[in-house]
Amino acid sequence: MRIEIGHLWDGRAAAAAERVTLELAVGAAGALRVAIEAPFHGDPSPAGPPGHTPGLWEFEVVELFLFGEDARYLELEFGPHGHFLGLELHGVRTVVREVPAIDYRCERSGGRWRGAAEVEPALLPVGVARWNAHAIHGVGAGRRYLSAVPAGGARPDFHRLEVTAPIEPGLLAGLRSSAADR
Repeated sequence: MRIEIGHLWDGRAAAAAERVTLELAVGAAGALRVAIEAPFHGDPSPAGPPGHTPGLWEFEVVELFLFGEDARYLELEFGPHGHFLGLELHGVRTVVREVPAIDYRCERSGGRWRGAAEVEPALLPVGVARWNAHAIHGVGAGRRYLSAVPAGGARPDFHRLEVTAPIEPGLLAGLRSSAADR
């Protein structure tokens, strides 16, 4: 399934040079494979080493939200310097737990970056059926917030559970069959 993050959070079209694409597929053992292709904006890196990084949304990042039943969702964040964050939530912004280990790697080249992640089926919310994706870059007044499915509103808010799109049926069938094995 291909996702393009091609709008600003308020619905205006993003510049072609800042658009991001994600490819979602079901991989080995039912893991969700996420491939990211994004422009590298050169924002500062988080201070810590690559890996699990709380507060990653404060840096250059691509985010994927996967929504399941009963207001449960998984927020996955990936940065161009090898940092990631996974949050399991139940209700808007109510973190149930952080996911400390995700198989994630990335590389930067020629003003772009590519990331690849594998998310274990056990991490997906029960009944996963919907998604949204976002990208954030820039610092200070130049900070930019992009969305695949824009929420609008007075300011960027990526935790709007009603602002989503359905997962494509083929991918959904693969994810559900993986979830049935849990």
